[in-house]
Amino acid sequence: VQLQAYGGGLVQAGGSLRLSCAFSGFTFPDYTIGWFRQAPGKEREGVSCIHSRNGRTQYSYSVKGRFTISSDNAKNTVYLQMNNLKPEDTAEYYCATAPRGILSTLAIPSSYDYWGQGTLVTVSS
Repeated sequence: VQLQAYGGGLVQAGGSLRLSCAFSGFTFPDYTIGWFRQAPGKEREGVSCIHSRNGRTQYSYSVKGRFTISSDNAKNTVYLQMNNLKPEDTAEYYCATAPRGILSTLAIPSSYDYWGQGTLVTVSS
């Protein structure tokens, strides 16, 4: 199982970025792909997730209305469209997967079994 997040960069406040999570090697029929972030000196925080079978999504309160998660199953890729970015969105962003038949909540990062390397998002004020 492999996941790779990419698409991070430097953007001004109010700008947009789209992150991608490319995954491979999945042998389980159903799974959740989640986006998490970790800023320096802070705990890892769940951002958004999507389930492979039913398409259910979840967003953290801090990004709801600004970020949109989507998936392209044909490309084995999950996207995180981030609009109206704020300096407090600055963090390393990771994607991870929880191979279960129901949506795995962002509140329990430990429920995600496989993690990819992160991509850095920096939002300047």
